Amino acid sequence: MSENTTEVIVGGAVLAAAVGFLIYAGQMTGITTGQTEYPLMASFRSADGVDVGTDVRLAGVKVGRVTSIELDPETYRANTLFTVREGIDVPDDSAVAVSSEGLLGGNFVEILPGGSPFALAAGDEIEFTQGSISLISLLMKFVAGDGGESEAAE
Repeated sequence: MSENTTEVIVGGAVLAAAVGFLIYAGQMTGITTGQTEYPLMASFRSADGVDVGTDVRLAGVKVGRVTSIELDPETYRANTLFTVREGIDVPDDSAVAVSSEGLLGGNFVEILPGGSPFALAAGDEIEFTQGSISLISLLMKFVAGDGGESEAAE
């Protein structure tokens, strides 16, 4: 009887750990937040590193996620649909940028709040955007440099 009881206790512990892991994974990915969100749109010249599920952050805090990204065939811009948690009013003069977590980190969408007293409504588009900056192109500009400036100064 004690052998059977031990198996039931171990099985229950494994099941509880699995449920705990699923809840944790759901919260980290934003699938089971249980909070209501409203959609906003933005159009980027370059959205490298942004995909469905990418974090949307305000002051470094995750406030939403990217839900859709498509290429506009007329303007050749990346039309992005993302969500923001209810209760967070984004000023209508805010900007959105694709930012990087560092040299080896991934990208995220960052909301740079403006100072307007008026907030964006669900479905509004944020007009001021900054696309992702390619690290390779920055390094190439730095390496190539303009050597003529230092010689002309002498």
